[in-house]
Amino acid sequence: MVEARSRHEFVAVQLRQRIMQRQYAVGESLPSESMLCAEFEVSRGPVRQALATLKNEGLIQLSQGKPAVVRSHGITQTLDTFTPFTQWAHRTGRTAGSRTLEIARRRVSEPAAAALGAGPDDFVVEVLRVRLLDGEPTMLERSTFTDRVGSLLFEFDIDSGSITDYLTSRGVRFESMEHVLDAVAAAKAEAEHLGIAPGSPLLRERRTSRDQHGDIFEYADDRYRPDRVAFSIVNARTVDPRVPPGDGNGS
Repeated sequence: MVEARSRHEFVAVQLRQRIMQRQYAVGESLPSESMLCAEFEVSRGPVRQALATLKNEGLIQLSQGKPAVVRSHGITQTLDTFTPFTQWAHRTGRTAGSRTLEIARRRVSEPAAAALGAGPDDFVVEVLRVRLLDGEPTMLERSTFTDRVGSLLFEFDIDSGSITDYLTSRGVRFESMEHVLDAVAAAKAEAEHLGIAPGSPLLRERRTSRDQHGDIFEYADDRYRPDRVAFSIVNARTVDPRVPPGDGNGS
């Protein structure tokens, strides 16, 4: 029997492997919660935590009172909740790595200046890294931090782990984030770093991070190989307060 604190992780690993090995077809239901409890000899709590993890990875869809349904055979990065790249890789059974190309303190330039609300004479700290999954180049990470926050990184080996986790340990709070997704063509230098042909499509995520006071302290421009990572966004239906219950038109 696995330890209590890791029971849900164990269940998630087992189910994730089955899904990715296509033991279940897309649209097929997983065993019921009671069946999973019996198989893994755990209570409903760990099973539900494991299913929630797989849902956030984009592998399954959950509906109240029904077994989970397989949504995809490939793991996606989710934007409805924020999980740092290193943590996400670990949860999906892969190894994250990085290769730093540059870390420098310099005067801010566009478009980071506009995102951070900085003036032309303000200093920022810029980080450029290639992020790896199982040793393979997956994403080119460009992050620009305000000087106050970014200066903390000069005390950290940024190839040794997660920048987000380190900054959090130093008291920086990633309270909220805004994301913009689009597609761009890989420039020559980007293609070389990611091992692809120039002009290949990349999935770009531009992100601004705010602290507990609502102040923006990071602007990121990350470019992913779409054959290695996809994004999942989970939405709930918005209820229009102007329409009384039962007055909908059924659309």
